[in-house]
Amino acid sequence: MELLTELLTSINGIVWGVPMLVGILGLGLYLQLGLGLMPIRKLGTGFKLLFSKVEAGSGEISPFNALMTALSATIGTGNIAGVATAIFFGGPGALFWMWMTALVGMATKYAEAVCAVKYRETDKLGNHVGGPMYYIKNGLGAKWAWLGVAFAIFGGFAGFGIGNTVQANSVADALDSSFGISHVTTGVVLMVLVGAVLIGGIRWISEVAGKLVPAMTIAYFTAGLVVLAINLEAIPAAFGLIIEHAFSPIAAQGGFAGAAVWMAIRFGVARGVFSNEAGLGSAPIAHAAAKTDNPVRQGLIAMLGTFIDTIVVCSITGLAIIVTGSWTSGEAGASLTTLAFSTAIPGGDYIVAIALAIFAFTTILGWSFYGEKCVQFLFGVKAIVPFRIAWVLALPIGATQSLEFIWLMADTLNAMMAIPNLIALALLSPVVFRLTKEYFAKQ
Repeated sequence: MELLTELLTSINGIVWGVPMLVGILGLGLYLQLGLGLMPIRKLGTGFKLLFSKVEAGSGEISPFNALMTALSATIGTGNIAGVATAIFFGGPGALFWMWMTALVGMATKYAEAVCAVKYRETDKLGNHVGGPMYYIKNGLGAKWAWLGVAFAIFGGFAGFGIGNTVQANSVADALDSSFGISHVTTGVVLMVLVGAVLIGGIRWISEVAGKLVPAMTIAYFTAGLVVLAINLEAIPAAFGLIIEHAFSPIAAQGGFAGAAVWMAIRFGVARGVFSNEAGLGSAPIAHAAAKTDNPVRQGLIAMLGTFIDTIVVCSITGLAIIVTGSWTSGEAGASLTTLAFSTAIPGGDYIVAIALAIFAFTTILGWSFYGEKCVQFLFGVKAIVPFRIAWVLALPIGATQSLEFIWLMADTLNAMMAIPNLIALALLSPVVFRLTKEYFAKQ
């Protein structure tokens, strides 16, 4: 395990180096500018389409449930433990870089969904399948086929990190510290519940996500607003810290070790991507199954995921940690968020634990679909059942392993699957620009 940790640390330092951060932010900025800031300007249009009752075109799930499935996979430990980890290592300035990642990431997520619907296929079971492996295969041609295979391989493995073991570990840790429930018990219960939902495939996953995600997001957001209201006078100073230390180093204070600007950028961007997954290529796999007759319509809905996940939910967590002063406590991960909420609200630790458990559960469901489609792309529909069995069996393992190693593994695999997707989006950007221009010309 020590040798594996050292190896992963070395790889992580390479794949999450300057080129990756420039690639994610650079491509997002290029797409945002190429679209004339449309994802920001048309945010209201996206919300109107989300709640529209009109469903035209083929697909397995509604556009709303497609977004909820994508959000189920993104709103998870990244919003609670990930934000806290970014602030612990990078200081308050890390939150600013999470915001920047989200603003350019909206364009990236939009482009991903447009390509996913444009180049999706129908499999042997009659279901619509899509995502980076398909838009690479159908959009870029045979000479780029290897890139689609690379994404599917990295995506299949990454799912067991970011969407399975990390989630199981974080929820087990939260339930153990708040309710005294053992890690083993949590792992077994997760295994049973997830296994029960996976039997029904994407339709059951989307139905569960469509109900749990909105309810829990609103509840967590409301609790966060209470924390901010109680510490209202500290909010201006918190924003001052965030802006100031996004561009200047911050000294050690209390239990905080201090951080250079590079640390704020590195952890802000990495945890931002981990949270909203813009550029990873995961969400378009869900959006490809939506009932829609136009790629741009689903793209406008898809980009809302990044806004809701990071600008709304992550901001609540980050601001709660800063305004309560908890960020100097020396605590990290979910424990830091728990401390922030419990400092302001009696029973705040239980709120965070329950939110984390539900968010993690829905993330496990959403990512099971992503991983399944990656494996299906490689081995066909016959691989679906074996994959689901392996997915369920991995949960107790993840719940009982060390948090540090699992976070490291997930962080590394994130970058590995992002590389093929970023290349594909850059090459297919002219198609995205053309489809967008044609759509709005008719409006």
